[in-house]
Amino acid sequence: MPHRLELTGITKRFPGVLANDNVSFAVRPGEIHALLGENGAGKSTLVKMIYGIMQPDAGEIRWNGEVVTVPNPKAARRLGIGMVFQHFSLFEALTVLENIALGMDSKIPARELEGRIRDVMQTYGLLLDPHRTVATLSVGERQRIEIVRALLLNPKLLIMDEPTSVLTPQEVEQLFAVLRQLAAEGCSILYISHKLHEIKALCDTATILRGGRLVDTCDPKVETSRSMAEKMIGAGLKDIVRGEGRSFGAPKLVVSRLSTVGDGHFDVPVRDVSFTVRAGEIFGIAGVAGNGQNALLDALSGEIHGDDREAISLDGQAVGLMNTTERRRRGMCAVPEERNGHAAVGEFTLSDNSVLTARDRLGMVMMGLINSGAAKTYTGKVIADFAVKALGPGSTAGSLSGGNLQKYIMGREILQKPSVLVVSQPTWGVDAGAAAAIHQALVDLAAAGSAIVVISQDLDELRALCDTLAVINMGRLSEARPVGDFSIEEIGLLMGGVHGQGEVRDAVTA
Repeated sequence: MPHRLELTGITKRFPGVLANDNVSFAVRPGEIHALLGENGAGKSTLVKMIYGIMQPDAGEIRWNGEVVTVPNPKAARRLGIGMVFQHFSLFEALTVLENIALGMDSKIPARELEGRIRDVMQTYGLLLDPHRTVATLSVGERQRIEIVRALLLNPKLLIMDEPTSVLTPQEVEQLFAVLRQLAAEGCSILYISHKLHEIKALCDTATILRGGRLVDTCDPKVETSRSMAEKMIGAGLKDIVRGEGRSFGAPKLVVSRLSTVGDGHFDVPVRDVSFTVRAGEIFGIAGVAGNGQNALLDALSGEIHGDDREAISLDGQAVGLMNTTERRRRGMCAVPEERNGHAAVGEFTLSDNSVLTARDRLGMVMMGLINSGAAKTYTGKVIADFAVKALGPGSTAGSLSGGNLQKYIMGREILQKPSVLVVSQPTWGVDAGAAAAIHQALVDLAAAGSAIVVISQDLDELRALCDTLAVINMGRLSEARPVGDFSIEEIGLLMGGVHGQGEVRDAVTA
């Protein structure tokens, strides 16, 4: 039997970049095949060529043994190739049925389409009301729309791009059940994810890319997560080193009944949030994206504030009415989730971006004049200490890749040695080696006496890094407990909206 999909010598160039260099691999019918690699490894370019979004410069694509050209996504779908993108393309004001209809290649009468949708949902256990408005759905339910839309075309190959990045652990298991059922029916799955424990649990084969080249094809069930990560980065991974006999000092950040006002129809404000972070402590906040994380960071950093001076205290001083600049002067630094335009200005040099947040703490501005020498020296240290790939402090932020910009932003804040650091998605888009270095820098900062708040969607990151954990859902924060006291199942239930401790424990043991 021929391979379902076979790539031979696929090469793709962009100005100054060789995105894919002579890549060859094959996917069998009914196989769940992982495509692994760090940001910039060439995964996205490769699947865009398979799906017809762009064309290879060299090499060939075989489909069921025959050489094919895939000029556009519609041609890919005609062949039997479906794709579920990481970022959903849905209209929130429309219903599930209306969104699916917009994504179909041919016009189907509404009643017939609804019947087909219900058949697919029943077959694969994808429970959803076709007449629900998308704005009322959870992230996991929205993903089901994209999956149903792809399955309506009876695909022979389904490409999944980071499908679990916004799902609870329970929703991940439901998705895996669907994918295993599809594979058992003969559909091939090309699965892209950075969560290596998921690859081990789900996939039959893994193709690993590094720098646009194929470096290995392996069986993930006999590999370890660490061995696959080391193949992806081409180097050994360093374990987080923590000091012996760690203890926490006095409270440095105290949040008491903090609430914010929603800034827009779909914004999720925080409601009655309280927690304390002590010197030397790393406090983790888990949650599915869109549950108030951005509002919480903005409120803590001073970008937004309410009318309660006592809602936030920093080193014993009430700062609830202070702005960002005043809070930074008193020792608080912050890294927002959105690095482009929020954490850094793309048109500014890295030195100028350093001035934006470190000017007061590191004396980069005197009597209204910028000390450009101090800014360049500090920026050079950030570049060196965090292995930022940049031509120097004069490089613009916009010229850096996403992962390198993230390393610069994290280094810029950590090296200021803040009393309190609040960071959202600290290792978003960086490779495994850089993520380990950032984690170690955060641990070292805490060991020096800082209090750190880490807001992340990556449960593995939070469990490895944090001392204490809480979960945010619809703007409400669960009880904080030592991270070792939580099971994955309990975290998943809290992420899904079960808040009462009795309810959670009953659901876990049910």
